[in-house]
Amino acid sequence: MSTITVAFVGAGHIHTPGFMGTIQKRYADTVSVKYVYDHDQARAEKCAAELGATATTDVAVITNDGDVTAAIVCSETNRHEALVLPLAAAKKHLFIEKPIGIAAADARKIADAVGMAGVLFQTGYFRRGDAKMQFLKKAVAEGKFGTITRARGSNCHGGALGGWFDGEWRWMADVTQSGCGGFGDLGTHLLDILLWLFGEVETVTAHLSNGTNRYGCDEWGEGVLRFKNGTVATLAAGWNDITNPAELEICGTEGHAIIFNGQLYLSGKAFGEGVSDEQPYTEIGAGVPAGLDAFLDALITGEKSPALVTVEEAAYRNVVMEALYKAAKEEAWVKG
Repeated sequence: MSTITVAFVGAGHIHTPGFMGTIQKRYADTVSVKYVYDHDQARAEKCAAELGATATTDVAVITNDGDVTAAIVCSETNRHEALVLPLAAAKKHLFIEKPIGIAAADARKIADAVGMAGVLFQTGYFRRGDAKMQFLKKAVAEGKFGTITRARGSNCHGGALGGWFDGEWRWMADVTQSGCGGFGDLGTHLLDILLWLFGEVETVTAHLSNGTNRYGCDEWGEGVLRFKNGTVATLAAGWNDITNPAELEICGTEGHAIIFNGQLYLSGKAFGEGVSDEQPYTEIGAGVPAGLDAFLDALITGEKSPALVTVEEAAYRNVVMEALYKAAKEEAWVKG
């Protein structure tokens, strides 16, 4: 097992404190944080002090330091392109918080740069690592649902109801910096799962709402995706829900699955005798490292988790999400 030296590039994302805690608790003996960059000097200094790192407002300090193996990009989304392109050119392995771009165009530029650099990439889609998601991915691939006709994904919380973005995370509700409101922020996680399960989309449509209008952006939305394989899926996401019990549902001609209150329920002979939706299905195996853990594990041990996301996949999530927002604005079906 090797040790690595990394840098935080941007510390503005709401997940930054969690990532810092992960490194301090789980990777204390294998990951050293040398720098924390941020355009906001006070923020850089605050996070650097917590990590025992050096604060900087010049990303070139990181790109020019050969000791730094990888960068963890947690800046405001509209800053990703300007930061990631020199990091990729410097051959730094890259974890880029989701979404990787503010829109489809910069996401594609980022994907091209990372691809040309040939570095390890990962983004913050951690749902793939859940044991239930791994089980369903395999079941879909094995055809256990028969012909899949429809699916439903939902990722909602009460962020707008609780004022989660009133303070230092306010930029996440400013579409000029984040590229989206609540629908895109939370919806991108389940969008990743739907695309991972069912492939590319043909057309999409959506409806967005300002909800409580606390933040002046879309706080919730509902999308419909028609996949090239014939499956139709709905995607609900936003900051206006007090609970989100039904996370994912898959309906097919021979099988059915739903994740409800964190439990997986199945129906269909292909899943075995005695399996029914009357009780949770527990024979799902173990989860796998995902998100930042999968990235760091791959660098430290060389073992790549099946929950790693390719940079091309990450960019395509931006493409489809942009199409959903366009569809909502035009009240029409839009090509994905």
